[in-house]
Amino acid sequence: MKPLHILLAEDNLADVRLTQEALKNGHLDICLHVVHNGEDALTYLSKEGKFSTAISPDVVILDIHMPKKSGIDVLREMREDRALKDIPVIMLTTSCHERDIKDTYEGNANCYIVKPFDFTQFLTAIEIIVSIDISMNFRGVTEEINDKTA
Repeated sequence: MKPLHILLAEDNLADVRLTQEALKNGHLDICLHVVHNGEDALTYLSKEGKFSTAISPDVVILDIHMPKKSGIDVLREMREDRALKDIPVIMLTTSCHERDIKDTYEGNANCYIVKPFDFTQFLTAIEIIVSIDISMNFRGVTEEINDKTA
C-alpha cells in the first residue's frame, strides 16, 4: 500500500515538530510535506516553482493564521481550482472564533480541529486525523476529535 501523503501548512515550527512526533508514533506509512505560509501551500499544490516535482497530497492540514495568505484563503482557492477541489482539507488551529469556524465550513473544509495545548492531547488529535479514512466526510467526526482531546 502506498504511503499517505500529507501537506502540512503551518508557520509555527514547534507545532510542525509536534506533528512530526505524533506521526512517528502513529505506526502508519506517512510522508509529511511541510510549508510555512499560505502562498507556499498553493505553490506546492499547483506544483510550481520550487515545488514543480511535488507529490500531490492525499490530505491537506492547514493552520488558519499564517503569513502571506491565511489558511481560509488557501482553502477557498483550493475549492475554486478543479484540480484541487476534491483534496480533503483539515483545519488544525488554535482559533475557537465562531467567524473562523463559519468561514472554514463555508469554504467547504472537511474538518475543523482546535489544537490542544497539552502534548498528549495534541498527539491524540494527530493520530485521530491520520487514522480517519480520507474518503469519508470529516465533518461528522469533528466533535468526536475535539471531545477526545479536551
